[in-house]
Amino acid sequence: GSPPATSEAGSSSGDAYRLGTADRLRVIVFGEEDLSGEFEVDDTGAVSMPLVGQIRAKGRTLRAFEEAVKERLREGYLKDPRVSIQVINYRPFYIIGEVEEPGEYPFVSGMHVLNAVALSGGYTPRANTSKVRISRDGEEYTYPAGSETLLQPGDMIRVPERYF
Repeated sequence: GSPPATSEAGSSSGDAYRLGTADRLRVIVFGEEDLSGEFEVDDTGAVSMPLVGQIRAKGRTLRAFEEAVKERLREGYLKDPRVSIQVINYRPFYIIGEVEEPGEYPFVSGMHVLNAVALSGGYTPRANTSKVRISRDGEEYTYPAGSETLLQPGDMIRVPERYF
């Protein structure tokens, strides 16, 4: 796991972002209405598509997942599939600790720590407003609690208590 970046973390370019459970995708197979549609990455990390079945998505970039879908379609279904995939809804992020309403919230591209704090009702009087702990991919890091720290879908943000 890599620490949150200060610019590309939540980018929608599709290059840096890796898919995960509960991401909702729009898959378009040009000229093939029956194969196109909206699909969710299930808790096994796969997407179930008509005709071709389950394809692993978790941990892959959008481009890598697109290639995997094309490859599967080439195996006896389509000669030269043209596939486009977009993320419709990102998996949620979580915020706990010294905020008024801890919980699960929808992720929006370009989101930073201050957006997350605002969504969760703001800081409690006991909050340390200068830093947060962010868990991502099994690793936890400490970051400034400002707009320079971008989030990724699935992040767990912990707002610590300040010491008096």
